[in-house]
Amino acid sequence: MSLARNTAVIGGLTLISRLFGFARDLALAAALGAGPVADAFFAALRFPNLFRRLFAEGAFSQAFIPVYSKTLAAEGEEAANRMASEALSVLLLMTGVLSAIAIAGMSWINRALFAGYSGDPHTFQLATLLTQLSMPYLVAMSAATLFSGVLNAHGRFFAAAAAPILFNLCQLTALWLVHDNPEYSAVAAISAVSISGVLQALWVWWGAVRSGTKLGFPFPRLTSGVKRLFILAAPAAVAGGALQINVMISQALASFERGAITYLNVADRLYQLPLGLIGIAVGVAMLPRLSRLVQEGDEFGARGALDEAVALSMAFTLPAAAAMLAIPFYLIDGLYSRGAFNAADAHNAALALIHYGWGVPAFVLAKIYAPAFFAREDTKAPMRYAITSMVINIALGAALFFGLRAMGLPGFQGLAIATSTAAWANALLMIRSLMARGAYAPTPAAFGRLLRIVLASAILFAVMWFGNANRETLETVLGSKEAAIALLILGGGTFYFVVAFVVRAVTISEVRSAFKRERGPAGGGGGLPPGLDG
Repeated sequence: MSLARNTAVIGGLTLISRLFGFARDLALAAALGAGPVADAFFAALRFPNLFRRLFAEGAFSQAFIPVYSKTLAAEGEEAANRMASEALSVLLLMTGVLSAIAIAGMSWINRALFAGYSGDPHTFQLATLLTQLSMPYLVAMSAATLFSGVLNAHGRFFAAAAAPILFNLCQLTALWLVHDNPEYSAVAAISAVSISGVLQALWVWWGAVRSGTKLGFPFPRLTSGVKRLFILAAPAAVAGGALQINVMISQALASFERGAITYLNVADRLYQLPLGLIGIAVGVAMLPRLSRLVQEGDEFGARGALDEAVALSMAFTLPAAAAMLAIPFYLIDGLYSRGAFNAADAHNAALALIHYGWGVPAFVLAKIYAPAFFAREDTKAPMRYAITSMVINIALGAALFFGLRAMGLPGFQGLAIATSTAAWANALLMIRSLMARGAYAPTPAAFGRLLRIVLASAILFAVMWFGNANRETLETVLGSKEAAIALLILGGGTFYFVVAFVVRAVTISEVRSAFKRERGPAGGGGGLPPGLDG
């Protein structure tokens, strides 16, 4: 299956999940608003998000897929599945113990993470309770991640890409059942997070069973294969952990400013959309392919795959970033301003979105370049770059947060600026390293195509900025704010792709490849799991 086709499968299912996620966000905004309960909920939600990004989108899967693929190629499927089963048992034991310790000590952990709540004992206690209720999610997601890694290594992406839909469906159901009291709604929604983890693990396990994969639960022990896996995963975990520590530090600072956590979270949800649809989708689809090319010694093919991935991701990421910069308030006001979330809240969230917007390409590029390291079983270099970016984020974020507050300006803007600056530092360090070792050498054709994508995105920015400047006229003509926003987004997207086709930033062959169903042996890219091909 082509990279475009695999990306389309993962990205399409991610889009469905994000649409349900948007519906969930609307329900949360209406039920919780932007006050202390919402801040406590989103602070607690960072823990399951940390583990999801660390495990499902990060350290473990990035280390597991190359090791599993190499074992599969060298020793056969039985040996690979035996190693996976041994890793599963150890992983469940480790995460179970970690969850128990975290639940027992959560009040002390939160005193360090959310010092801004020290003057509000009720909000602090609520944040602690909600975080404790979210911790079982870690154990369930560790199992789901391993099952997903096995399927992805065989070129089967559907089950794992569809699983996050359950995360949003469970919370939507909880908010539909409990919506009259903000605190009860928060407890119901966070409990649904842990329930969704169990359902996701069962869903992906069933996908593995249907595909013919046989995994067991042997007594946990550190075999040579498991040791090798965790030795590789440790630096990746530090790298993934460093990136998430950035987020946690930002939240700790934001807890000193009422509503700031909610504003950052709303903006985060919007800028995460292209990251999930494009960056993570391309990265997940590319890692098995790069691992295979590197194992075959085809460095030319690996560099070509990286060129293709960068062009494909930027063709969708840059126009998304352009929209965030051109119409930030209009996007958030139209999408979120209802219930307890008002226009003033939308204005503040838009300030954060502007500064996240120019960092979006860097977030996506980091997801694209990271597999080039992991495919070569190098997890230490990304760790060093992530730690560097973490230091930049913490130092710059703290300086800007307190500096802006001293000037009478919202401090949370500084946190968003620091996050995007650190993301660019991380991406540029990766690029420099890959080019120095000969693993990445953009061709003139690839560079020229990137310039055409930039040109098409700049034209889109100008068109959307003009539409935003005349939004009152659009609303009068179309009859509603929602219709005007829909026209700007859908019309702008259509306009961009017309321009992109004209300047050959996007080609017809790529579109055909994305939607062409190919079937082949699992090891060569394969198909979708039997019974799960939608």
